[in-house]
Amino acid sequence: MEEAFMQRTVTCGSLRASDEGKTVILNGWVARNRDHGALHFINLRDRYGVTQVVVDDDASEELEKTARSLKMEYCIAVKGTVRKRPDEMINPDMVTGEIEVKAEEIEILSECATLPFMIEDENNAREDLRLKYRFLDLRTKGMQDRIRLRHEVVKAIREFFYKTDFYEIETPTLVKSTPEGARDFLVPSRIYPGKFFALPQSPQLYKQILMVSGFDKYFQIARCYRDEDPRGDRQLEFTQLDIEMSFVKRDDVLLLIENLMKEVFRKVVNVDLPSHFRRLSYQEAMEKYGSDKPDLRFGLEIGDASTFASKSTFNAFLDTLKEGGYVRYIVAPKTEGHDYTRKYLAELESAAKIYGAHGLAWMKVENGKLNGGVSKFFAGLDEEVLNATGAKDGDVILIVAQKDFKKCCNSLGAVRNRLGNDLKLIRPGYEFCWIIDFPLFEYNEDEGHWEAAHHMFSMPQAEYIDTMEEDPGKVKGDLYDLVLNGYELASGSIRIHDIELQKRVFRICNFPDDVAQERFGFLLDCFKYGPPPHGGIAPGIDRLCMILAGESSIKEVIAFPKNTAALSPMDDSPSFVEQKQLDELHLAIVDDKKDE
Repeated sequence: MEEAFMQRTVTCGSLRASDEGKTVILNGWVARNRDHGALHFINLRDRYGVTQVVVDDDASEELEKTARSLKMEYCIAVKGTVRKRPDEMINPDMVTGEIEVKAEEIEILSECATLPFMIEDENNAREDLRLKYRFLDLRTKGMQDRIRLRHEVVKAIREFFYKTDFYEIETPTLVKSTPEGARDFLVPSRIYPGKFFALPQSPQLYKQILMVSGFDKYFQIARCYRDEDPRGDRQLEFTQLDIEMSFVKRDDVLLLIENLMKEVFRKVVNVDLPSHFRRLSYQEAMEKYGSDKPDLRFGLEIGDASTFASKSTFNAFLDTLKEGGYVRYIVAPKTEGHDYTRKYLAELESAAKIYGAHGLAWMKVENGKLNGGVSKFFAGLDEEVLNATGAKDGDVILIVAQKDFKKCCNSLGAVRNRLGNDLKLIRPGYEFCWIIDFPLFEYNEDEGHWEAAHHMFSMPQAEYIDTMEEDPGKVKGDLYDLVLNGYELASGSIRIHDIELQKRVFRICNFPDDVAQERFGFLLDCFKYGPPPHGGIAPGIDRLCMILAGESSIKEVIAFPKNTAALSPMDDSPSFVEQKQLDELHLAIVDDKKDE
């Protein structure tokens, strides 16, 4: 028979002055415990809030003894009477701050060991400690608020799609291993020795098959898995909103997402978004902001320095231009309280080098003239340079020369982001934009072949279809990314629905027909049976919640994330398994170090 306990009649966040005189039972955890001699104050917490419990001086000896024995995070039940606090004792920072509960009985439901850290509104413990004791970290107000926010985001998403004729359909999590840009997590089959399932990197192929099946509006809150190195906005396992529609063009998908984001932001954070989001081509985004996921909450646009660089005597610039490369600049503005010291300029150069820059040239503007850095190579060009860049006294002109366009832009993009943060130029709020007209293919220098810039199922833009084999690098795809505050929030495309066109794309990406049939045969076979034109997109739920919560790591909005070493300190996974399990799966562990 189940052991009886005093079960709550109200939560710790629900009582108000209008409840005065009621007898209630509260269940929760001891958040504060203050013994004032004659009076004993206990702050009792659950996920709904905090209520102050008082053990008065007229309490029984047993009640006083129980109250004195309480320690932080004991789980208890309290029976008592609601009463108003004296005016001078009202706490305006608590929603229950007008009342307190006079305890008549306290039951200890369970005790708590010595805490590894204090459970406060925001936990400042080390990340490894927070993740090892995640069950305690999740009790903090910060984590409780962020998990609640995530729930509200997902709820708003589902409500939006349920009223727009979409079906929510689950796709499998044990799938065929297919190359999609990252390493698969493999799952060995016990029944079929030597064969493996994979965990899906995304439901891409299955949602396309659903379109062939006639389910023209599909969505799913999908769990996805990629065996890649984790970082701030990535995890081994993540959650995305997966969407696919039939008989649509790009603008239909973009409008749907704009309407979705407007509803989510209005419901969750009470923010009204514009009717439509700004659109930038990939080329424009790279040229102006040095990134295909630009943060538009501040300016600092990048410019072309080739005209005045070609008139300089600086060989690094001249040689780069002669080889058909790029010389581009950004102006770091004069800012009160910030000096462009040699040390700081070296830090900016280090940021640029991470993205492939050979160096970061600079010139300061003083009294209407260029000074320092590479200014000696621009003798007599002061006026032309200042007119071209718009730089003024106190500004610094920063220049990167690089043969590769992407490396040149990305390097200055990193410098731009660093300046935006350091100079406090970033405006509060939310700045969305669409990036369109992406290259469909990019060349893999290491492996010596073309590959898909996004994935191999994206439709080439119509004007490139007939000639795309002639110069794959020039082909633009019917691709689109949604960017928010410098993060790629969603990626999508109109898909290929013609089997022969799909085979051509496979061939360009170094998948001859026989290999493509082996890897993607189930999709190609499906495409023999009347596939409709279709397209979709997949916003990342973790990133969306991270941005809405004002955080810089998705670990702050995931209940049980992995750490930066791709480990779970709480349950100590990944871990070794028993030999019996390996034998059942016909697997053997090879000790490379032993062999050496």
